Amino acid sequence: MNRRDLVKNLAILNCGGALLASNYLKAAPNATVKASSERDFFEELDVRKVINASVTMTFLSGSLMRPEVLQAINSTSHSFANMYELQDKAGTKIAEMLYCEAAMVTSGAACALLLGTAACITGKDPYKIKRLPFFDGAQKEVIIQKSHRYPFDQAVATTGVKLVEVESEQEMESAINANTVMALYYNAAPVVSNSILHDAFLRIAKKHNVPTFIDAAADVPPKSNLFLYQKMGFDLVTFSGGKMIRGPQSAGLLFGKKELIEAAKLNHSPYESPIGRPMKVNKEEIFGMYAALKAFLEIDEEAELKMWLNRIEQIKQLLKTVGKLQLENYTYPGPANKFPNLEVSWDASDFKVTPAQVVELLKNGTPSIVTTSKDKTLRVGVVLLQDHEVAIVAKRLQTIFSENKT
Repeated sequence: MNRRDLVKNLAILNCGGALLASNYLKAAPNATVKASSERDFFEELDVRKVINASVTMTFLSGSLMRPEVLQAINSTSHSFANMYELQDKAGTKIAEMLYCEAAMVTSGAACALLLGTAACITGKDPYKIKRLPFFDGAQKEVIIQKSHRYPFDQAVATTGVKLVEVESEQEMESAINANTVMALYYNAAPVVSNSILHDAFLRIAKKHNVPTFIDAAADVPPKSNLFLYQKMGFDLVTFSGGKMIRGPQSAGLLFGKKELIEAAKLNHSPYESPIGRPMKVNKEEIFGMYAALKAFLEIDEEAELKMWLNRIEQIKQLLKTVGKLQLENYTYPGPANKFPNLEVSWDASDFKVTPAQVVELLKNGTPSIVTTSKDKTLRVGVVLLQDHEVAIVAKRLQTIFSENKT
């Protein structure tokens, strides 16, 4: 029996394995170390804690996981699981929640881009799976609009494909050939002259039987977007798990057509030699992503929006005591990061500090507060703040403006 067969057959040992693990922990209490609730790993490693008054950004560790996610991670970390079985069964439940054919948990949306592309190239052919990123014969091609080129299309190119840029419907029609394996749509791309919008993009691809993939990584809220793009007709969809869904930062969702999702699984861990093997997802992340999605879909969006607006109002009320500040609510039009923020602007004659300088003062203070600025405006995000942080952000802003009055 080889290693893969052995691992697959472990599914039948789940119940017994869990019992043995439970008995072992009872018999050997020193087998695990219970961390003190007062232990501060930030302090141990001399890492600054950051208050994120901006948007979900990977370099800022995404978002904070929901309590349901932490519970899922902690409650599943003490037992082993057959990863083939877990991915299949979690995927089935996720697909049911998203009303789609099939789904899987990936190590972020970037991994989903790679796996989805790989699936379109290889199908379930073991030889092709083992060969990636190399091909027998001509190089495979992926259609992408020139205005949709972005840093994460490198994950697509990692499979060895050539990215073919098009700028109009006519160019897309002409670019599709026997080597075309997929058409990629970056949902947050700017709409420019001759942009191919969703309907036309799908119509052309379907006419030529080319699978379509939409990257909507940061495009919730609203949660209805989780269902929108598959209803449009995209074959594959990805969302980040570590942004506003608030799952594990290193998790993502890939869902869509069953035959493509099954092929994507074959290109991923725990299989031992496909291109996606280095991008493994651990069992806690899969359980955590399942729990995060379930909790996200149950959110009262109206109540959440009201909470965010109340946070903005709380900051406004304190800043009004400074005087001569223009305070406006701003919601980015989307599709990514579509939630309310506070925009602060002022006349240079009233304060001897620029928006960019305020950003630096906040970032370099203690605790570090991350905001952004554009031109003559300071933008303060509230959706990622913890309740107690709202007052901290408001007070720091009040202090900075009070100290820099002309």
